[in-house]
Amino acid sequence: MIVTLTANPSIDHTVALAEPLRRGDLQRARAATSYPGGKGVNVSRVVAAAGVATIAVLPGSPGDPLLRALTETGLDFRAVPCGGPARTNLTLTETDGTTTKINEPGTPLAEDERNALADTLIGLAHDADWVVLSGSLPPLVPPDWYVELLRRLPGTRVAVDTSDAPLLALAEHFDSAAPRLLKPNAEELAQLTGADPGELHDPAAAARAAGALVARGVDAVLATLGAAGAVLVTVEGAWYATAPAITARSTVGAGDSALAGYLLADLDGATPADRLRRAVACGTAAAALPGTGLPGPHHLDPAAVTVTALNLQPHR
Repeated sequence: MIVTLTANPSIDHTVALAEPLRRGDLQRARAATSYPGGKGVNVSRVVAAAGVATIAVLPGSPGDPLLRALTETGLDFRAVPCGGPARTNLTLTETDGTTTKINEPGTPLAEDERNALADTLIGLAHDADWVVLSGSLPPLVPPDWYVELLRRLPGTRVAVDTSDAPLLALAEHFDSAAPRLLKPNAEELAQLTGADPGELHDPAAAARAAGALVARGVDAVLATLGAAGAVLVTVEGAWYATAPAITARSTVGAGDSALAGYLLADLDGATPADRLRRAVACGTAAAALPGTGLPGPHHLDPAAVTVTALNLQPHR
């Protein structure tokens, strides 16, 4: 069982353009799709497609279009009533795979709603192999809320995928609230370490930066580097993985898919190298799909992913 929390869910509306985006001009779309989204919801969708039990926890009141969309997908979820409908996030995709995202801030989450959401998550965590805290936080939620949740989940394997203020707040408390798994991209890894984001697309530099986080108490760091692949650093060692070049159609959900692939491989008892292999296979498959399409097992080709051990031994 994998339980995910999406505190700031969305309806993800993707518009596929037939030509490159031209600011200030009128353009025609060649296709448009809408799916229930948010990073934790995306993780649950990939997990469910693999036939593994998952529950998505999120705020949402009866009548919210997001909840209707989730019901139509068949995804198991628990919604905590809140003050308004989910936000809509707009994604524009171009034919060469260039993706432009415009994310709304989301519906404010009052303290009582936030507490109810936390209680629901913690109640489900008792039966979970992994709990995933994923995505941005909506207005009114303090940036250190993930820290609070980690402290209320002692002994639970928690994976975190977030950015900006919530990520930096979490990093301030790695000594007392370090997750078992952290999944930054290159830009988020730079936020945590002060490194140049451009340099972190080099696997050796990314591994060194991730190793610094492992040294501070995080058990494993899965850093996704876009087309450059991904690195995994644990107390056991470091690995780098790449997949064959693809024609990227949309990067929406690629990082969430990589996280789901890693967790699924972990549930299968895979080695660290094979967990990384499955993560890259899932992320690559997501990038090859149009719009907000997310991969199922039939989309994956883990054998095509090359994994190399790196000479890095993090110390605590």
